[in-house]
Amino acid sequence: MSFAKTFSAQTIGLGAKIIDVEIDLSKGLHNFTIVGLPDKGVEESRDRVSASIKNSGFTSPKSLNQKVVVSLAPADIKKEGPIFDVAISLAYLLANEEIEFNAEKILFLGELSLDGNLRRINGVLPIVAQAKASGFLEVFLPKENAKEAALISDIKIYSANNLKEIIEHLNTKKLIKEKQKEENISKKLEQQPPTEIISEVDEMLIDFSEIKGQETAKRGLEIAAAGGHNIAMYGPPGTGKTMLAKAFAHILPTLSFDEILEITSIHSVAGVLKKDIITKSPVRAPHHTASYVSIVGGGATPKPGEITLAHRGVLFLDEFPEFDRKVIETLREPLEEGEITISRSKGTITFPANFILIAAMNPCPCGNFGSKTKECICKPMDLLRYQRKISGPIIDRIDMWVEVSQINYEKLAEKDSGKKETAEIKNRVISAREIQKKRFAEAGRKIKTNSEMEAKDIGKIAGLEDSAKEILNSSAKKLDLSARAYHRIIKLGRTIADLEGNETINSSHILEALQYRPKRNQ
Repeated sequence: MSFAKTFSAQTIGLGAKIIDVEIDLSKGLHNFTIVGLPDKGVEESRDRVSASIKNSGFTSPKSLNQKVVVSLAPADIKKEGPIFDVAISLAYLLANEEIEFNAEKILFLGELSLDGNLRRINGVLPIVAQAKASGFLEVFLPKENAKEAALISDIKIYSANNLKEIIEHLNTKKLIKEKQKEENISKKLEQQPPTEIISEVDEMLIDFSEIKGQETAKRGLEIAAAGGHNIAMYGPPGTGKTMLAKAFAHILPTLSFDEILEITSIHSVAGVLKKDIITKSPVRAPHHTASYVSIVGGGATPKPGEITLAHRGVLFLDEFPEFDRKVIETLREPLEEGEITISRSKGTITFPANFILIAAMNPCPCGNFGSKTKECICKPMDLLRYQRKISGPIIDRIDMWVEVSQINYEKLAEKDSGKKETAEIKNRVISAREIQKKRFAEAGRKIKTNSEMEAKDIGKIAGLEDSAKEILNSSAKKLDLSARAYHRIIKLGRTIADLEGNETINSSHILEALQYRPKRNQ
């Protein structure tokens, strides 16, 4: 036999594509060629495959006078990375008649080291999902990727330490045990009380009770978590804005199993999956000096950026006005649509980016503008430039603007009461989310939070009382609100009502929502 075929795959955007690995052997001077638009990482498979086959106890392609041609199809898709190593090795051994097995309906993934061991790869979750959809029955991959792959049901997952284990299993069907599924992980988390979930999230948890004062900011963050609203906190340095943002992540509801799959898949493709499975809402906090591509995403072959890695979680932008103006303005699309579209010469890819934005900022570059005790040393032009970094459209898309003011020293010196606020706040957030879930299900809407409502939803399911509508209309005229800001106030009022368990939005809910509109360009 001089021809063989196996199957592998690679990620494209956040999806995957099955790749046919074909190999042909013919007599002649030794030559090992890989065709099908391979990048440098794929071309170097020649040396990895040859060495790993030899060190697994088989005949190395380099020791024989034969021409080896590997074709990765479809040929018009650029192949990237070392993920095809295992499939190429097995195809060669099949073609050279050193092993024998039926390669149909089996997918092989993995990078090989020179001694034949398998190394962890990226993008396993979407690849296994695509394998299932394409009718494959079994997937072989590195041990380190097994738990991630086992999230996908109804397909057999076999994880191995090295190439030799895979070969022996294909011959005996007994060596490698099928990896157990991880479908029950979300159910386990949902069965735990909030306090237990919190203790698992982070041993260094900052409880809201540890943050002295700032009750308005705490209230704002609770509303933001309950309805998925974007929030900006402004005030002088050292008032607790960063601490509040860190504490915020722990009042978000437990992820559903579908959300766990979605988030884990994104992080796997991006190559930043630190654990096998992500079970908590992601929190991304890029520095203000981060590049445009790292935050938005992109590259020659577009990859997810920070705003996509924050999907279903939190994007915390500290020192908000210090970010590049281009980065800030790019937030318009994800804040409005929950996704980001990246266009490059090789194609256009849309990544999900439905996150809660928490922006923190000082009132000016020196941080003392408006202070009663400290002098602002900023020049007028510097102050104007700083404030203009946040444009009107961005201000409109941030639902809540909360001042985090200086706390007096007596308040800071107060003894800790020992009462834990985070668990209580999280319970209220979960209750409000359940109310929203039920409301949207009854209305036939596939959305999760009030912030995702569209204009057509507001009239049908928001439940605005006439008195509240009168106050809103009157205030909108005085404040000269845009249509977007008008609708966002109603959404915010709906969340405040849900936290109180009210079926309708009354005047007090609208009045509180109006308090969170910016008084000026912060």
